[in-house]
Amino acid sequence: MGNSRTMKFTNAINEALSIAMEADPGVIVYGLGTPDPKGIFGTTLGLQERFGPDRVFDMPTAENALTGVAIGAALGGLRPVMSHQRLDFFLLAMDQLVNNAAKWNYMFGGNNPVPITIRLIIGRGWGQGPTHSQSLQSWFAHIPGLKVVCPSSAKDAKELLLASIFDPNPVVFLEHRWLHNSVSDVPAGDVRGVLGKAHKLTEGDDVTVIGYSVLIPEALRAINYLKENHNINAELIDLKTISPLDWDTIFTSVKKTGRILAMDTSHEQCSVASEVISRVSRDCWSSLKAAPQLLALPNCPTPTSHELTKDYYFDASDIAKSIMQLMKHQTKDFAHLKSPGAHDVPGTWFNGPF
Repeated sequence: MGNSRTMKFTNAINEALSIAMEADPGVIVYGLGTPDPKGIFGTTLGLQERFGPDRVFDMPTAENALTGVAIGAALGGLRPVMSHQRLDFFLLAMDQLVNNAAKWNYMFGGNNPVPITIRLIIGRGWGQGPTHSQSLQSWFAHIPGLKVVCPSSAKDAKELLLASIFDPNPVVFLEHRWLHNSVSDVPAGDVRGVLGKAHKLTEGDDVTVIGYSVLIPEALRAINYLKENHNINAELIDLKTISPLDWDTIFTSVKKTGRILAMDTSHEQCSVASEVISRVSRDCWSSLKAAPQLLALPNCPTPTSHELTKDYYFDASDIAKSIMQLMKHQTKDFAHLKSPGAHDVPGTWFNGPF
């Protein structure tokens, strides 16, 4: 393993794909727009030139067929990495994903692994609205046999993508587009993360904050402000993987703080955050000092216009307000923590998650 370098999220994805393809000639990378001039936001640039069109290629717009090809290739000994430029497009392949990829190994006694990695890009912006800005990760996490990964930094993007590619199970790898231009220190070489392991980013005794993906930088802004200005010490847990969930890390933190705020980029109903609160309420009831709080999107379709989106999504100001309420402190005005012009980009303040 070499030294760390500062790297963009998209470059970290590209590097992980290159390393995986070098390590195993069975790794193939394909999907809609994989070898196009922009290389899926830059994540696949140069791969076809380096590894050839037999291993890096485009496919017709037939999502269910794309996934069926991946399942067959995986059962034949390859490690397909399939890419879709929006999560929403992949919904046409749910039959293949749920009824074949996720269940095959179980149905055949654990002797037929299906090592597929499915890269899906999620997130708001571009005014894409109800059918192109959905965060449906909870849907995937509900399916036994699937692993679901949601990195929040360039470092995690590389390490968790490598782990996903070399995992014997089908993995849904979700990249939030607001993180694509974020930067962090990324170790060189073939460094693989651990799927199903959360990471504690800040130490605190007052409240546990649970989140993942693009919510982590928002939470850090709120937590750092509250620590400096209100002497509130929050413990931030980055889930990284939402299936499986790292319950040991979650429970240990909640038992220490006695308070929990769970955040989610998806709709509140049946979300990952609501599952976290359900389990914490059941298994840590005697440790709780206050009713758990949840921040997620309303249970209605994603709006398109600036006027509607400004009240639909939450950010660091809402996170700070929820933490203050959990601590039973007088609620303050945290308007200064709001991201300016955050309809399409997180804001001018955003140049990396950490």
